[in-house]
Amino acid sequence: MAANVHVVPTERNGWAVEVEGTDGATSHYPSQEEAIAAGTEKAKRDKVELFIHDRHGKIRERNSFGHDPRDVKG
Repeated sequence: MAANVHVVPTERNGWAVEVEGTDGATSHYPSQEEAIAAGTEKAKRDKVELFIHDRHGKIRERNSFGHDPRDVKG
């Protein structure tokens, strides 16, 4: 089963895309926008959730790209 994807800040003012259950980042980007674009592509392809963290590491946004129930109201 595929693992969720996280966009997280790096120690050197960049951004990284990490996959749960792996050691370290799978890719690095100079801007959060670039990391979000790459993370979104991966999450869509793998049909998993994307977690976008702020500069302090707190989750600020969460997007699901698969396995959503169709009968949910709202």
